[in-house]
Amino acid sequence: MNLDFSPEDIAFRDAVRAFIASDYPADLRAKQKAGEHPGREDYLSWHRALAKKGWIAPGWPVEYGGPGLTPTQKHLLANELAAADTIRLPPFGISMVGPVIYTFGTAEQKARFLPPTLAGDIWWCQGYSEPGAGSDLASLTTRAVRDGDHYVVNGQKTW
Repeated sequence: MNLDFSPEDIAFRDAVRAFIASDYPADLRAKQKAGEHPGREDYLSWHRALAKKGWIAPGWPVEYGGPGLTPTQKHLLANELAAADTIRLPPFGISMVGPVIYTFGTAEQKARFLPPTLAGDIWWCQGYSEPGAGSDLASLTTRAVRDGDHYVVNGQKTW
């Protein structure tokens, strides 16, 4: 398929390729070639490299730290990362939690959580899976019952 990209888009694509060639962690590439699974520090290393470049959250609004990419540039970034076989970063902070916070959070929550999420200083995870429910939220049985000024949580989580 032949796509006609603007000169600006071609320059952006070339910048992404050059960035990956120079900044993708060599030790991480070596692990991939050896068939080893990346560890937390590997993910954080690549996350922080992308964050330093400003490309960790291509879909975020500029006012919350997004890079202001066009839809074509977002597409090119994703394609080049995939074509170069870079590791896929966990989606929780950037793709799941961050957008909820910048859309619905208070100013205090945005200030507290968005910058360290972008920087890779917070490691978010999904924590709602339970035996017999998986991640089907309608099937969860853990409950929090108010007891005075605190809650008593009863139930079981998988992770």
